[in-house]
Amino acid sequence: MAAAFQQQIFALDARFNAYRAPGNPNFKTLYIRRRSQLLRENSKFKDIETIKKYINIRSQLLQRRYGVQDNISISSSSSRQRSNSRASLPVDESITINAKKKNDMTISENYAFSGVHHIFDQHTDQVSMVKFANNDRSKLCCVSHDGTVSVCDVTATPPRVSFVLRGHTKPVTGCDWSASNEVLVTCALDGLLLVWDACGARRLRAVPDQLAAPLLCCAFQPANNNMLIAGNARGMVEVLNVSTGIYPRGGSSILGGRVTAIACESSGRMFWAANDKGVIVSFRMSGAGGALSKLRRCCVGGAVSSLAWSPWLARHPALLVSAADDSLYLFRVADREGLLSLKKRFSTQHRSFAVRSSFCPLMSFRRGVCVVSGGEDACVYFLDIEGEARHHPVVNKLQGHASPVLGVSFSYDESLLATSDAAGLVIIWRRS
Repeated sequence: MAAAFQQQIFALDARFNAYRAPGNPNFKTLYIRRRSQLLRENSKFKDIETIKKYINIRSQLLQRRYGVQDNISISSSSSRQRSNSRASLPVDESITINAKKKNDMTISENYAFSGVHHIFDQHTDQVSMVKFANNDRSKLCCVSHDGTVSVCDVTATPPRVSFVLRGHTKPVTGCDWSASNEVLVTCALDGLLLVWDACGARRLRAVPDQLAAPLLCCAFQPANNNMLIAGNARGMVEVLNVSTGIYPRGGSSILGGRVTAIACESSGRMFWAANDKGVIVSFRMSGAGGALSKLRRCCVGGAVSSLAWSPWLARHPALLVSAADDSLYLFRVADREGLLSLKKRFSTQHRSFAVRSSFCPLMSFRRGVCVVSGGEDACVYFLDIEGEARHHPVVNKLQGHASPVLGVSFSYDESLLATSDAAGLVIIWRRS
C-alpha cells in the first residue's frame, strides 16, 4: 500500500475515533492500534485505484455510522483547505505525481516516517512538549497540561510508560534532559522548577520562580548542566544554579511580555529567548557566575512558541522559529553576538496553539536539509529548507492525529519521531 494513502486511511480512523465508544477510552486506544497494525500488514498492497475507492467508501460509511457531517477532510495537498460542506476524503493525485519528480524522490524517501511504531495515551490533557533523551532513542519525556510528566521506554517490547512524575499542580509547559540523561528538569504554570532523578524517578529539588510567576520554558546550559535557564510569564529570563537552588546575582534579565521559548548554542556561551510579542533576543552568559548580558534583538510577526538552534555544520549556524502568524522562520546566525538574518519563511497552520518545530538531527548526512513542524490542522510537516522550490517545500506530511499537533521530537539517529497533540495523544513514528 502506498505510504501516503496508508497515512490517509490511518488519519481517517484517528479522526472518527473521537466518536467511537465515547465512554470507553481503552477500547478506542485498542481499536486505533489494531487498525495501525492491519495497515502495516497490508502495506505491500499496490492497487492505487482500489485504495482510493476504499478510502472514499470507508469515509462515507463512518459518516453514516456516527452521524457526523462536519469538516473532516483529509488531503495530501498542503494548500488545500478543509471542506465545510461534506465529510469526504478526497485523494490528491499530487501524491503520485510528486513522488515521480526526481528532485523530490530522494529527500522524500529519506524522511518517509509513515509507519506507526506505537501510540501513547496516558495523559488526559494536551501534551505540550515531547523530547527524546540525548543520544538515547529509548527514553522519551512527555509533559502535559494535566500536571504530570511521563517518561516512556519507546524501544521496549511492547513500548511502555516507565514512570509518571507528579509534583506540579498546574499545566506543565517545558522540560529538558541533562547531557548524561541522569537528570530531568520541568517547569509549569505553578511557578515551580522541578529537578528530577531520571533514573530513580524521584524529585531532587523544587525551586519557585523568583517572581512567583508561571514558568513557560526551561533548558539546561549545554556546557554546564549545573546551570538552568528559564523564562516566566512576567517577561523575565533567569538563570538558576541547580546545586544550590539559588538564582545568581546578575543572572536575570527582563525581555518583556511572556517568555515562551529558549534555545542555546552548543557552547552554552550564547542563547536566544523569545516572547509572545514576537521579540527574539540573544544573550551571553558568563562562564561560572551565570551573569547575563543582552546582545541582539529581532522581531517576527506573531507570538513565538518554539526556538531551535542548529550548527548546520559547514554552513552558517541557524535558528528555527515557530510563530503564531502562520509562519515558520529560518534565520541565519550572522555574527558572534547572535544577530539573526532571515533566510526563509514558510507558511504553516499556526495561530492559537503553542506549535513546536525542530531541525532534523542528521541533516548534513542526507540529501537536502529538512525541518519538522506540527500544525493546527492536525498534520506533521517535513519541509525542505534548502531546496529552490519555494512554493512546494513540503516533502512529507504525516496524518494520524485528530487534534492540533503541538510537540515534535526526533531520536538522535532519526529512526523515530515523536509527535503530540492537543488531545493528549503521543504517536511514535518509525522510518519506513
